[in-house]
Parts: sequence; structure tokens; C-alpha cells
Amino acid sequence: MKQFTENHQILALLKEIKKKRLDSKVYSDITDSSGCQYVDLVQEGGGVLGIALAGYAYILEKAGIRFFSLAGTSAGAISAMLMAATGSVGDPVSERILKIISEKDISVFADGHPALNRLIIRYIEGRRCFNFYLLLNAFRIWKVLRRDLGVNPGDEFERWVSLKLSDFGVDTLEDLQRLRSQLPLLFDRSQNNKAILRKAELKIITSDITTKTKVVFPEMAELYWKDPLTVKPARFVRASMSVPFFFQPMVVKNIPNAGEFEEKGLPKEKSRWRKFAGYYGRIPSEVKFADGGLLSNFPINSFHLKHGVPKKPTFGVRLSTWRDDYSRIKSPGNMSGALIGTMRQLHDYDFLVRNPDYNKLICYIDADRDFNWLDFKLPEAGKVELFIAGAEKAFDFLDRFDWEEYKEIRKEMAGRSPW
Repeated sequence: MKQFTENHQILALLKEIKKKRLDSKVYSDITDSSGCQYVDLVQEGGGVLGIALAGYAYILEKAGIRFFSLAGTSAGAISAMLMAATGSVGDPVSERILKIISEKDISVFADGHPALNRLIIRYIEGRRCFNFYLLLNAFRIWKVLRRDLGVNPGDEFERWVSLKLSDFGVDTLEDLQRLRSQLPLLFDRSQNNKAILRKAELKIITSDITTKTKVVFPEMAELYWKDPLTVKPARFVRASMSVPFFFQPMVVKNIPNAGEFEEKGLPKEKSRWRKFAGYYGRIPSEVKFADGGLLSNFPINSFHLKHGVPKKPTFGVRLSTWRDDYSRIKSPGNMSGALIGTMRQLHDYDFLVRNPDYNKLICYIDADRDFNWLDFKLPEAGKVELFIAGAEKAFDFLDRFDWEEYKEIRKEMAGRSPW
């Protein structure tokens, strides 16, 4: 823990926050009795790069910012869930999350066949003779993928998340909802009165590849479980981080009303599959989930206010470089990577093209310039470096963010074009 928070670079940033008075700067119109300011937060997926998200959140909290609604995909989903479950809304949570991360050997999450995971590390590190070892393990790879559709079961990861949530009294979705309903007394500084806000939301993004549906948990949990309030929230995160072929898809069996069609005469708003998923087919008996990043790796539209000016901003934090170079497609491997990259980015990019004001709200860490997102053998020094990278980018973001300017942009957009 100390190697993160007492690092000289982090301590220097904390001094600069005080020096530049970033801890008294205005970031939002929603505050509490302690003067903390509230924002919604959306976090991008990115495997082990997600450690940088802890650095980002740490600096924001040191500047007096607290998190209201939370959304994320894959690594961003892990961070969002830990932030939601380790304290009530308004509690500072970044140091609790950092302690959880710093004490865990993340290499154990690669819980599949050791030979295949060594092969993946060999590829990541660009070692010599990769093709030789690939050929040597070809039959084993084919056998595992044919049987399990992924190298690693992901069981160790799900057990770990479940255990950590349980440490904070969150064993079921009902526990999580109860915790999220405990809101502090909030004020609207622009109106000088008590703030009336909707509930603090949590949105975990995943991909139902059985019915081809973008799924948002926990709001769509009732599609997949008969009694969703009893479901362990770790299941939602496990579904979101199921990187294709690296992890096995998460499977949910005994889907309610399997084999049936929803009553066609039922109004859409009273249906479930049509209402949430736009799905009209026969309800399957089981569903497989893959990484939410296949459909929305950076779900920045999660809390979008279509009309008017928001009372609090939706901050977004990105882990990866984004469309700053073209793909060089010279092999099936290159093409597969390009296809997945296109799926991961274009849905979110389309939203940002139509809502350019969000560019004022996004912090770009770009951690993938120096680290591989699947490097579960990342050494301790690498974790610290990622944490520092997230913290430094967060500081730069806070230094340049202008809440009043952003509100003026929203007013101008609302005045010149229909929403």
C-alpha cells in the first residue's frame, strides 16, 4: 500500500493539489454538508490496465470529489463494482480499493492450463520462437477451445470478487441495492437549496452472445435469474470481463420461462425481453456472456442527459489510445485484432461524435502505450507505474476542467439544435 500512496510522485501531486487549490475548485453544482462535490463516473475496460483507474479515483477524491452513479465495462466494471460496494454513496473508497488490489497477486486470475498461459505471456513479451511453441501446443489449444471456448475458467477471479464484496457486507444484489440507497444529504449550489436527485445508479456492461444483446447489469438481471435479488454481484462483473478465448464465457442456466415466446399481445413496456433487449425470439435455457467491451468498452452514454444542463458532470476515464493510428492487416491474427478493436470502439465513438461536449469530461490515461492489457504477470513495479499514470492524468484533467465553461457549452448546444 505504501509503495503506492507514499511514492514521491504521488506525494508531489498531493502538494500540487493544495498549491493550485484544486481541492477548492468547482467541479459540480451538487455538494454535501462537508463540501464534497459529486460527479457520475464512467470507466473504460482494459484488463490489467485497470490499476490506473485506482490512481485516477485517488486523486479525484483528494480534490474533494465523490462519485454518485457509476458505470464501467470489464476492468472498468471491476472498479465500478468495488467503488459501489465498499462504502455508501459519498464515502471515500479509493484507498480501500487500492488496498484490495495491492494485496492480490493478479497472476492467479489466469487459472487455466499453465502451458497455455505461458504461451500467452511469451506472445505478449515478444519472445523468440513463439511460432514453435504455438505449434507445439496447437492440439492442446484446439482441445481446450473446442471444449471450453476459453483458456481460463475465470473461477478464481469470481471467487476473489465475491469474497471482497462479502468483506463489506455485500453478498447479494439486495445487499448492494440497500447500500446504494443510503444517500447523504445533498445540496444544489446553483439554486442554494436541497438537491433532488434520482437514485445512485450502477451499470455493468456485458455481452449476451446467445441472444446478441448488450446487457446492463443489474437492471437487466431479471431476464436471466428468477430471483435476481439473491444473485451475487460478482456474477455481473465476471460476465463483463469475459475476454473472448482468454477467459471462458460466463454461463447462466435455467433462464426464466425458457423455451417460451413472450406474449406478442403484451405491450412492450410490460414485457421483459422486448423491453430491455429488443429480443423477440424463443427464450433460451442458458446464455453465454462475453466481454462487454465487444459492444461498449467505454459506455460514456450511460448517464447522458438529453435535454438541458446537468447539475453534475459525467466524468469518463479512458485506459487506451483511441483511433490514433491505423491497423496494419497482414495476417489472420492482425485481422482478428482489428475486428475486435473496431467492435470495442465504434459504438462509443459514434456517441461522442454526436455529443462533442463530452470531450471536455474525459481523462485519457492511454496506459496501453507502455503496458499490455492481458499481462497478468505484471510485476509490482508495473502496478505502481500504472497507478501513478492514472494519478498524473487525473491531476492534469482537474487542472484544466472548467465546470462553468462546460455548462455554457451545454446551453449553447441546447439552444441551436433539437435533442
